[in-house]
Amino acid sequence: MENGKKTIFGMDKENNINFNEADIRPKDLLDGQNAAVQSDIDFLLQHRNAFVEVNCPACNSTNSEFVFEKKGISYKNCTDCSTMFVSPRPDENILSEFYRQSKNYEYWNTYIFPASEETRKKKIFVPRVERAIDLCNKYNAGKNLLLEVGAGFGTFCSLLNEKKVFNKVIGVEPTPSLADTCRKKGIEIIDKPIEEIDEIKKNTVDVIANFEVIEHLFSPDNFIRTCYELLAPDGIMITTCPNGKGFDVITLGTLSNTIDHEHLNYFNPDSLSALLEKNGFQVLEVLTPGILDADIVRNSVLEGKFDLSKQPFLKTILIDKWNEMGKPFQQFLIDNHLSSNMWIVAKKIAR
Repeated sequence: MENGKKTIFGMDKENNINFNEADIRPKDLLDGQNAAVQSDIDFLLQHRNAFVEVNCPACNSTNSEFVFEKKGISYKNCTDCSTMFVSPRPDENILSEFYRQSKNYEYWNTYIFPASEETRKKKIFVPRVERAIDLCNKYNAGKNLLLEVGAGFGTFCSLLNEKKVFNKVIGVEPTPSLADTCRKKGIEIIDKPIEEIDEIKKNTVDVIANFEVIEHLFSPDNFIRTCYELLAPDGIMITTCPNGKGFDVITLGTLSNTIDHEHLNYFNPDSLSALLEKNGFQVLEVLTPGILDADIVRNSVLEGKFDLSKQPFLKTILIDKWNEMGKPFQQFLIDNHLSSNMWIVAKKIAR
């Protein structure tokens, strides 16, 4: 906590970059955003009677146990692969309508993204683009076509187009207002879910990038199979998502901001790797480069939201000896796949 503000660090390679939460979510816009989020939650809960039970989204096991409920949504944990997931959950029709009408996404597109775009570009998306290019070069990905699934406000696609690394960059963005924003930026956009597109031939895409997408999907398995079909032989898929075994998630539980109404799937490095391998991919690299976990839990303690009085070990690290132990502890989390931000790079292999 600094001057009453949380300090947020860039999650990608430039770990020395830091900025305040207000830089990317202006405080004067938060009341409007909170109202939009509540509207979205209300929409989902109005359809709760139509939610469906599902097996584990990673290993399809029927062995699971209830973990907790948050804002009317139930979370289970797979006892076979430790993936946490929402069940019962909105079916694909409800989810499609949810994202089409989302007040929160419209609010971000109209107010928050425009107000914070330059900071987000510099602090988040430039490092993200650089890391993605480095990974493509490292694993000899083709440079003809990159497809970004979940293009959002279009910042990643725009920056990648400026780099001229790929002959063509196409974004997939089903939310109408965001798709329109991308088009206004000159980005080629397909405005429907990747599972429904027919504009791109199979076996032609060199790289599929999807940042914080797979946790939102009703069927990650269908998504991964579709990506496999679209990718060229030896094509690369770069996926980021929350790590269900990340420190801030397993420590804070329902208090973690990662646990929200949109996130249906909380994979861990082993379970997501297994899902990719089952669908014909070779996992090349797994990273958990997030550096916020210890700060997030510490801030929750300092704000009186989380009690460490019965956890003396964590209290020593996060409170009593924070200056000496905070950074080494976070590095330990990163090195051991225990940070809550996860990157996985996988290559399509012949079946």
